[in-house]
Amino acid sequence: MDNANEIYKRFLNGDNDAFDEILVMYRQSLTFFINRYVRDIHQAEDLAIDSFMYIFVHRRRFNFKVSLKTYLFMIGRSRALDYLKRTKRLERMEDDSESALEYSQIEQAVIEGERKKALNNALSELSNDMSIAVHLVYFEELSYDEAAKVMKKSRKQIDNLLYRAKKKLKELLIEEGEL
Repeated sequence: MDNANEIYKRFLNGDNDAFDEILVMYRQSLTFFINRYVRDIHQAEDLAIDSFMYIFVHRRRFNFKVSLKTYLFMIGRSRALDYLKRTKRLERMEDDSESALEYSQIEQAVIEGERKKALNNALSELSNDMSIAVHLVYFEELSYDEAAKVMKKSRKQIDNLLYRAKKKLKELLIEEGEL
């Protein structure tokens, strides 16, 4: 299906370096996906590590019926929901996106940062399901069918969530003067 599945097959055959490749390939995106649920980047990192450990310990449970990314995100979603059930709390996502830039790039970075902040603020105004659907399809580039499996919804429900999310985002961004 994709390169990740081939790497996973190497892992199943005893190549532990293949697991490291999978970890590097998906760690950051899984962490940000989980953060959409838990709204705590540090807890999201812990839950992402827990998801990878599940795959490491239960390596034979992956049946290649979906992509490895979809399977990993399904596990991550499950871990995030379990965490929320245990703690019964939600926190706002922190924006720790500062990086070292050359002086000539600062102005462009500020403008881009403001756009991202406006988009992130608009995303936070969406319902949780809409925000997660947008994240899976547009940031993680999962298909509607894969997003439906991760969210345990039908493809049509994903389509409806995205339609309503795009409409609401457009309204919010126009209101903020970003469009």
